[in-house]
Amino acid sequence: MAVADHDGATVDGADAGSGARIADLIASGPTLSVEFFPPKTDEGAEQLDRTVDELDPVGLSFVSVTYGAGGSTRDRTRDLVVRLNSERSYPAMAHLTCVGSTRSELSALLDDYDANGVHDILALAGDPPADGSPAGGDFTYALELVELVRARGPQFSVGVAAHPELHPRSTDRSSDRDHLAEKLRAADFGVTQFFFDPDDYTAMVGELAQRGCTTPVLPGVMPLSNPAGVERMAAMSGATFPAALAARVESAGDDERHRVVVDATVELCRALLDSGAPGIHLYCLNRSPVVLDVAEALDLR
Repeated sequence: MAVADHDGATVDGADAGSGARIADLIASGPTLSVEFFPPKTDEGAEQLDRTVDELDPVGLSFVSVTYGAGGSTRDRTRDLVVRLNSERSYPAMAHLTCVGSTRSELSALLDDYDANGVHDILALAGDPPADGSPAGGDFTYALELVELVRARGPQFSVGVAAHPELHPRSTDRSSDRDHLAEKLRAADFGVTQFFFDPDDYTAMVGELAQRGCTTPVLPGVMPLSNPAGVERMAAMSGATFPAALAARVESAGDDERHRVVVDATVELCRALLDSGAPGIHLYCLNRSPVVLDVAEALDLR
């Protein structure tokens, strides 16, 4: 496991969002959360605003906001996180990536988040430049970023990424799980890359437990509303693409397509919750319809 910028009003930390850290919400879960990405156009910003309003009845536990490759959407991410955290009843979590970032830049950004009441961070290594050029910046591994966040104070909770099907640059399963366990021990929680087989998640959790790591890991679930787009993302992330499900979605009529996507998403989510997952994190692509129906089916409102 993307316009018009929104002005972020400075607010007192105690008054921002729900006042609860995401780590504490997960501990008392199960949680239901979604990921947003910062829009690049006015139309995209209007669509996201509609989605945020439409999801209000769900009573989301929290939301997360992505951070473009190399920090390319840093300002838009910051403004959206601060705005949502101050205007909504749930906390907003900011993604941060190592690639191309300096210590001073990220320290200043964390101080800004702190001043605006944003205290939940997802620390990510980020992808290296696609052209093969040096990544640059002062950090190489997400664990270094976790340590930077920890140094800002105990008011922060910090999550990290997990890959049920192994990190795409992993050399072998054992070392992958060793590194993941080390990273998770330093964090408060994990959030996975999307996947479609619940056995991949339960196997990962079991392998972490064998290493003495019991940090909660939220499964990230991608509804297959756009099979072609998900197939591209799966190729980049090393996730197995569900070709049979994609064929069912593509062959469904306009009225049936949404129901096929929702039913498959609910089936996966139920299997994950039944296996002991502490919640569900939905990659909603800034759209509300699937989230609304999944939330109703799961009764996680």
